[in-house]
Amino acid sequence: QARLVESGGGLVQAGGSLRLSCTASGLTFSRYGVGWFRQAPGKEREIAAAIGRSGLDTYIADSVKGRFTIFRDNAKNTVDLQMNSLEPEDTAVYYCAAWLGAGAVSRRYDYWGQGTQVTVSS
Repeated sequence: QARLVESGGGLVQAGGSLRLSCTASGLTFSRYGVGWFRQAPGKEREIAAAIGRSGLDTYIADSVKGRFTIFRDNAKNTVDLQMNSLEPEDTAVYYCAAWLGAGAVSRRYDYWGQGTQVTVSS
């Protein structure tokens, strides 16, 4: 049974950093692209970053470009999202999702995690 588990969320002051981690189990992780999504209260879910199965292809949304970086370690079945210079507008529940295929971004994701809360205080 495939499972994705996010960790690393929490409360941080504006300008601070957090590193989120997505750990996968029950699937051949190296065959899956992974995206990090976020959903703030009252807003639609949006993609923040994504990475292809080899780690060579990445996508960073304009809203977080220059502040967020995405990494993966297929040996550990993890994809991390390093978030620097955090702003109150980054406050959201962050989810990771995986899709079977090449490339960084997909229109459809096969598996989703439960999410981790990130709160940035001003």
